[in-house]
Amino acid sequence: MKYYSGSMAELEAQVAHQLSKKRFEHCLRVRDYAQKLASQNQIDSEQAAVAGLVHDYAKERSDAEFLAVIGAKHLDPDLVNWGNPVWHGIVGAEIIKDELGITDPLILQAVRDHTTGAGANMSKLSQVIFMADYLESGRDFPGVQTARTITDEDLGQGVRFQIIHTLAYLAKNERPIYPKSLTTYNYWVTQ
Repeated sequence: MKYYSGSMAELEAQVAHQLSKKRFEHCLRVRDYAQKLASQNQIDSEQAAVAGLVHDYAKERSDAEFLAVIGAKHLDPDLVNWGNPVWHGIVGAEIIKDELGITDPLILQAVRDHTTGAGANMSKLSQVIFMADYLESGRDFPGVQTARTITDEDLGQGVRFQIIHTLAYLAKNERPIYPKSLTTYNYWVTQ
């Protein structure tokens, strides 16, 4: 494979080894949905498949491991104030690079962006992974079918739909909102 030193089956085995069965199955569905969106949006299907498969690679790591990586890699010190929902993407990209040897900058950025978005700086691949994670076939929440239809028609409008609904959910439930998510909202709400 172009983006990983082994085969897709070998990459699947590496990811499966790090995750619960339920989380791994989610990653397989995200990979499949990412390939669908990639083909609809003229994006490298293999690149989307790899990014989709590994997006949650670090999701089940301990807080201590994330904090150690934040320190060792000299990442933004503010990250220590957040938790797994932010860490598994931003810090997870560093773990993916180190453990899986995946160095493609677009794949690593898509992993970093998959929960927070990235405002005006979201590559098409980041948009695909952001939406594939939200829309994969196992997802069943009010509005998911509407979101799928919108995304099939226009990837950017799908990103807009998701960030508006995600921030509304976080605010309604009085949850803190990561600053990058606000930047994403402020950009995409005007698109």
